Amino acid sequence: MSEKSEKTEPRLSVFKTYKLYVGGKFPRSESGRVYEVTDSKGNWLANAPQSSRKDARDAVVAARKAFGGWSGATAYNRGQVLYRVAEMLEGRKAQFVREVADAEGLSKSRAAEQVDATIDRWVWYAGWTDKIAQVTGGANPVAGPFFNLSSPEPTGVVAVLAPQESSFLGLVSVVAPVIATGNTAVVVASEKAPLPALSLGEVLATSDVPGGVVNVLSGRTAEIAAPLAAHQDVNAIDLAGADEALAKELEIAAADNLKRVLRPQSVDDWTATPGTERMTAFLETKTVWHPTGSLGASGSSY
Repeated sequence: MSEKSEKTEPRLSVFKTYKLYVGGKFPRSESGRVYEVTDSKGNWLANAPQSSRKDARDAVVAARKAFGGWSGATAYNRGQVLYRVAEMLEGRKAQFVREVADAEGLSKSRAAEQVDATIDRWVWYAGWTDKIAQVTGGANPVAGPFFNLSSPEPTGVVAVLAPQESSFLGLVSVVAPVIATGNTAVVVASEKAPLPALSLGEVLATSDVPGGVVNVLSGRTAEIAAPLAAHQDVNAIDLAGADEALAKELEIAAADNLKRVLRPQSVDDWTATPGTERMTAFLETKTVWHPTGSLGASGSSY
């Protein structure tokens, strides 16, 4: 029998298994739960992990562990690391175009525009890492022989509720400014469109971003956000992906340890230049006084 006459068996597709990204690793949900993710027409796309409170606590532990090294790195180095992420995203553009198109019901050309804007947004924030201190800090004029200098410092561990509608551009627009300024992040992906966020975790793992700097959770937003808002080791929370009722509930929980809270803001166009507001929202200002001393009998000073 010739090779041409042999009957070939149909090939079975290999479906992708999406996992959480916590501490630089890819665990399944602690509870073992998953939920179905569908496209805009209701067609099944994948099973995404449904995170539990334990997953949220594990992500906070990982973020806190990574904070010292990330915040202690030079701003220039953080910029290099973030630019490397943009390079990796560029190399996997086709995958993200497909996932964004499915998630948001866009044509391939519109999805490609969204992905291009997302990569550009990442590069934009990478360029700000060693410049934001010059904008938000400086020398203060004071009466007396003192140097009075103010400089920005990262707040710490920030919980980020990613936007529900903009699964990739909106996601990066709220995550990149948090880590660009030296914070670490626990990200709750869009509940109905989590796949681009989970794939972003794969990019971060193969770039130079230390494990734990960004941790990505998927599942029911309200279920994951509640323990994060009440967690005593979370320093701030961005409520971008919360509706009005949930935002109010989380803001009350966040007040227990005086978290910084960035309330939900209406964004009509995520492609618009974002400005510096999301970076400064999670920065603290440290002011240092230092005597200048006096020189000579005349009392002149520096």
